[in-house]
This record gives sequence, structure tokens and C-alpha cells, in this order.
Amino acid sequence: MPHIPTTAGKGPMSYAIFQLARAHRAHAAALLRAMDLHPGQELLLMQLFDRDGQTQSELLESVGLDHSTVSKSLRRMQDAGLLVREPAAHDRRVMVVHLTDKGRAMREPIAALWQTLEETSMRNLSEQQAESFIDTAYAITETLTSRALPPEESE
Repeated sequence: MPHIPTTAGKGPMSYAIFQLARAHRAHAAALLRAMDLHPGQELLLMQLFDRDGQTQSELLESVGLDHSTVSKSLRRMQDAGLLVREPAAHDRRVMVVHLTDKGRAMREPIAALWQTLEETSMRNLSEQQAESFIDTAYAITETLTSRALPPEESE
């Protein structure tokens, strides 16, 4: 277990989550670099694999990233030939994102990358520990994103 700074002593779980997120993101980034992708681009591609032809706004909402990050990623991905952005027929101000053949060809390599990341992440866990972790992670995520104020702030 890493040394926890004294100022984080009252939040050992939060510090562990930070360390985990940082390590996981760094490992994923290394795998993605080998595919000439930047972190987050695979999430956009995954959304388009499931439903091609989404608007930029729909993609923004589905991946939970900010507008400038998604816009920059989509521009890079278009420059790399993975997708095209075109004005929507119903409203020229709305941009619709479509995969190119090169983008569609990324489906299997990304699925394999995600499986590798999963297997590496779970290597030292039992199946029960992995399932428990997933449940716990989603419970924490729900709490943090529910917008509910903690009891001491809602009085």
C-alpha cells in the first residue's frame, strides 16, 4: 500500500480511488498510443460503433466529457480519417458524426484493447472481488453524480 499523505489521512478511500484512476488511465493511454489513439477517443468510437450518425451533442452526453474536449477529440479523429462530421439535414448548425471505413475497422482492435485492460486490471482479484468492486464503484459513482447534497449541507 502506498504512503498516504497526512492531509489525505481522513480520506483513504478517496486517495485510493485517485491512485487507481491515475494508474488505470496511464495504462490505458499506453495501450491506446500503440493504436494511435488518445485517451477518450476510444469511448467516442465505442458510442459510434453502437450507433453511428450521432450528433456531437449526443456524443457529449453519452461520454460525459466537456464540449471542448469532445470537439478537439473529434477534430483529431477526423484528421486521422476515423470519422467525418457533417451538418445535419434538419439543422445546418447541428453536426452529425459518422464513422469512416477506417473508423469502423477499429471496432475489433478496441474490443481487444478493452479486454486486455480488463484482464490486467483483474489479474490479482477473484471473480467475487471483481464483481464486488464493480458494484461498489457504480454505487460511489451514483452517489457522486446524484446531485444530492450531503445532510449537513441540506439543512
